[in-house]
Amino acid sequence: MADRQNGFTEMLPGLVRVAFSSWWRSVQWAVNTTTSTMRNVVTAAANGESPVKIATDTADGFRAMVRGALGIEDASANDDRNHSRPGSTTAELIEKGRQLLRDSADVWYHEDTHPAFAAILEELTPDEARILRFLFLKGPQPSVDVRTNRPLGRGSEKVASGLSMIGLNAGVRNLAWTNAHLGNLNRLGLVDFPHEEVVDPSIYQLLEVQPDVQEAMRQAGRSPKTVHRSIELTAFGEDFCRTCLPVDEL
Repeated sequence: MADRQNGFTEMLPGLVRVAFSSWWRSVQWAVNTTTSTMRNVVTAAANGESPVKIATDTADGFRAMVRGALGIEDASANDDRNHSRPGSTTAELIEKGRQLLRDSADVWYHEDTHPAFAAILEELTPDEARILRFLFLKGPQPSVDVRTNRPLGRGSEKVASGLSMIGLNAGVRNLAWTNAHLGNLNRLGLVDFPHEEVVDPSIYQLLEVQPDVQEAMRQAGRSPKTVHRSIELTAFGEDFCRTCLPVDEL
């Protein structure tokens, strides 16, 4: 078939030859596209997809192939790129910074709450809200790191860190996620992990007999070492709790 097309094309004048070649490539593209599309439809139907979804996906795919063949850029994709990073240009960032400085010099400008509070609320789980409320009401809480014990501390390895009773005392639904929740609260700037002990050091005795601490000490081997630390709200975290959580009602 290709030889027949080449022979017939050589018999045509220049402009007609170009038109015929373009038409022939279009025919070949249409045949290949139709075959590929039908293959995708059959596969989707065999996988149990709904007819509506198959029709929608087929139409979208065919539309994209036609645009690609004609060299037309998808407007929706262009819109997505334009809206994916709002305010990300240098000029826009500088203008935002300039507006902040103008607001700071405006004696009439007033903010009731920190603008980050609304976004932080969207990134919290219910258990994390309970942990925040507990820390706000009860203050800094003890935590321990469990390490292997080596002479002079050299070669000592950490077995577990940040073990506490915060999840238990706060009444979270999933105790196993307590450290993950605390990590997220630290990422948001609400909770800190200072190296200082809490005011009453005797409370560490109760913490060290908890099952997870005992298991870590068993894994640490002979004469394990515990390092006393604490977990507390940052000043930003206290302001957040006071503003966003119903702590005054308690």
